[in-house]
Amino acid sequence: MHAEFKLPGEVSNVDIFNELEQRRVNRRKFLAGVGAAGAASVLAGCGGSSLTTPPASTSYTDTDILNFALNLEYLEAEFYLHAATGSGLATSDIGSNPGAVTGGAQVTGLTSAQQNILNEIAYDEQEHVRFLRSALGSSAVARPAIDITNSFNALASAAGIASTFNPYASFDSFLVGAFIFEDVGVTAYAGAAPLISTAGIAAGYLAAAAGIMAVEAYHAAYVRTALTAGAIAQGTTAFPYFTYANQVSTLRATLGGANETALTVPAGTPPFTTAIPTATSIVAATGANAIAYARTTDQVLHIVYGTGTGAGVKSGGFFPSGLNGNITVTQS
Repeated sequence: MHAEFKLPGEVSNVDIFNELEQRRVNRRKFLAGVGAAGAASVLAGCGGSSLTTPPASTSYTDTDILNFALNLEYLEAEFYLHAATGSGLATSDIGSNPGAVTGGAQVTGLTSAQQNILNEIAYDEQEHVRFLRSALGSSAVARPAIDITNSFNALASAAGIASTFNPYASFDSFLVGAFIFEDVGVTAYAGAAPLISTAGIAAGYLAAAAGIMAVEAYHAAYVRTALTAGAIAQGTTAFPYFTYANQVSTLRATLGGANETALTVPAGTPPFTTAIPTATSIVAATGANAIAYARTTDQVLHIVYGTGTGAGVKSGGFFPSGLNGNITVTQS
C-alpha cells in the first residue's frame, strides 16, 4: 500500500500533481490561442487524417447503441461499487432477470482522500447506469452476468503480469483495474457517438454520450496521472503498477484495434524544467493531434471478452455469458 508518494528533498505527490496540472493548463491556453476545436468536434468527427473514425459495418439503432453502452456501464458500476463499498448495484438498477456478478471486494486500508476518489467514481458510474436505463425505458437490457475477479486473473496472465491479479488488494492495485476500464470507456463512446441517428441527435442522445464520455475521460486522466505520479515518486521498479498498466495497454492494443498511448515517465526530477511528460502520457489520445481515440463496437467486444480477432465470439472475459442486446457478437 502506498498512501503517499515522497521524493528526495521532500517533494510530495501533491507537488507532482500540481506540476502536471500546470502543464495541462498551459497546454489549454496554447490551444485556445491557436483556435483549437472544442470537445464536441471529437464526437462530430472533425477533419484530420489521424482522427480514428470507426467504420459502421452493421446498421444499429439508437436503442442498440445505448444498450451497448449500458452493458459497459453495468460492468464499470459493479467494479467501482464493489471496490468502494463491498457491494454492487441496487436491485432497482439491474432490470428483470439480471445475470449474476462473480467476485468483487472492498478495497481496504485507504486514506480518506483515496476513499473519496473511489466513492466519487462509483457514484458516477452508478448514475450512468440509471441515466441510460431511464433514457431507454422499457427497452433497457438487464445487467448481464459479470465476472470481476477471474477475468482479472486471465487478463493479468495474458498481459504477462502474473498468473493472478487482485485489483482490490490496495489502492495502487485498484488503479490498474480502473486503467483497464476507463480508456476502453472513452474510446467506446468516441466510436459509438457517430453511429447515433439524426433522430437520436434530436432526442439528445449525442449530447448525453458526449457528457458521459467527458466524465469517463476525467476518470481516465486521474488514473493515468496517479499511476504516472507513483512511478515518478518511487521509480518504476519500486512502483510496478505503472509497468502493469503499460502491459495492459499493450494487450488491449492487440485485442482491440491498437489505439493505445503508453504511460511515460519524464527524465530528471521535479520540477522538470528541462524534460516534461508527453501529452499522451495522461490521456488516451493520438500524439498527432491529441484527439481521443475511437473504437468500434467490435473492437470493444474483443477487449471485454478477452479475445483476439475473429468473428463469432459471443462471450468471455468480463462477460462470461456475453452482453445483452443486439451488439453482442464479434464480426471480425
